[in-house]
Amino acid sequence: MTVRSAVLGAVLLAAAAHPALAAPPANLDARIEEIREKSGTPGMSVAIVEHGQVVFAKGFGVRKLGSPEKVDADTLFMIGSTGKAFTSAALARLVDAGKLNWDDKVIDHLPDFRMYNSWVTREMTVRDLLVHRSGLGLGAGDLLMVPRGKLSRAEIVKRLRYIKPATSFRSAYAYDNILYIVAGAVIESVSGQSYEDFMRDEVFKPAGLPDATADMAIQLSTPDRAQPHARYGEAVRGTGPMKLLDERDRLGQAGAPAGLLAASANDLARWLQIQLAHGALPDGKGRLFSEAAGREMWTPVTPIPISPMPAPISGITPGYDAYALGWEVRDYKGAKLVWHSGGLFGFTTIVVMIPDRDVGFAITVNSEELEPRMGLMYELIDHYIGQPAQDWPSRFGEFRKTRIAGALAAVQQKSAAPAKVGPSLALARYAGSYADPWYGTLKVTQDGRGLAVDFTTTPGMTGKLTHYQYDTFIAKFDDPAIEPAYLTFNLDADGKVSQITAKPVSPIADFSFDYQDLLFTPQPPATEPGR
Repeated sequence: MTVRSAVLGAVLLAAAAHPALAAPPANLDARIEEIREKSGTPGMSVAIVEHGQVVFAKGFGVRKLGSPEKVDADTLFMIGSTGKAFTSAALARLVDAGKLNWDDKVIDHLPDFRMYNSWVTREMTVRDLLVHRSGLGLGAGDLLMVPRGKLSRAEIVKRLRYIKPATSFRSAYAYDNILYIVAGAVIESVSGQSYEDFMRDEVFKPAGLPDATADMAIQLSTPDRAQPHARYGEAVRGTGPMKLLDERDRLGQAGAPAGLLAASANDLARWLQIQLAHGALPDGKGRLFSEAAGREMWTPVTPIPISPMPAPISGITPGYDAYALGWEVRDYKGAKLVWHSGGLFGFTTIVVMIPDRDVGFAITVNSEELEPRMGLMYELIDHYIGQPAQDWPSRFGEFRKTRIAGALAAVQQKSAAPAKVGPSLALARYAGSYADPWYGTLKVTQDGRGLAVDFTTTPGMTGKLTHYQYDTFIAKFDDPAIEPAYLTFNLDADGKVSQITAKPVSPIADFSFDYQDLLFTPQPPATEPGR
């Protein structure tokens, strides 16, 4: 073989290994800053990995509205449900160590684990905890930790047995968080460590992620951290001025395995390197998880029903979509995406990989705007798969405005024309203590100003009940960040309250406000709900 042919052969091999070699888009810094400013986002960070190399890791804007501290590549952001993949990786570490198998029965590791159905209890596997096919409804049980919570991980696992399924086991996809809490409990049982300590010792440290943490105290003591922001307090969340949220007023720590992790752009860049290398560490000094475990985590398990997206974002509608172990796998214009989004109150995140191009990127945002997250996501994907450029941030901005306007119109229409009927009882007769089997106690009280409500399992979830129509009242909470709810008092033949049902007022309320799953009944004096 001649030198020339050897060189040519090497070039062809490299091209086959790394198709469509591409650098980050030209003028990316300016483009990100343009998107950030136009959307009103306080701060964000972006990390990009190409062919095993970190080619971009930068921060933009400020950590907190009204403060001068800039976001940089080491600024900690809460990363929401993109943390589910970290929980899966923690389980993979236990699988690789021979302490656990993906198809182990959950009850073999958590003897007190129970689902509503005893057969499902016996058959539920570790894999089932991760792939959203349990039969639970969308976001079932989230009110045990949303918008804040005081229950332990063990107590939430205990209350799971009272949540009725929405479908049969393994028959349908419905996204949940509560079973990732169970997965965290499995990690604790098998490892003998708390979830937070195991993540520190067995995931973050060996992966070389110096800033990442699952520990609230550590995250809040880190000087270089972003603060949460949102548009809230109006009839529909997402309208009004951008406001700073209280970073300590957050989801219950029990929910950490489902998405209460924090990481920086540099952390996520290294995470992408490890994922794209199927578990191998970037420095060549070992692995975080085996290649076999990496394949398991990326293998689709539960098909996700596809609904066409409306204009102007119809082009993102996939032809295939499924959930793997902490990752979503879908197609976009012929390219396979392994990705996940994350959202907490005041923070949103995207982590995306295009395996065939050996490229991945992460976007963290300290607000809830779509444009810098989903818009930039599709701009970057188009760039890396060689598609014509589109102004996806503007498209998502238009979609967001249309969606919010529709929701606002629906809320206003309902509030403008309630039936002028009711209430059926004197207000004092609605007062009392009511219990839902999985949630706990709801207290309705009366004072000189009318009725008040207290969702006692959730700290600070108190407010006034305003009559709407018939025997339905609207709960408007003292904390304006909590979604208002309709509470309907159903009466028996004797004119006494027999049960209370609920649902969100806003048609686009976050699914974690799963009011519709509640069914309160009058509480006998000496019972302890949820136990």
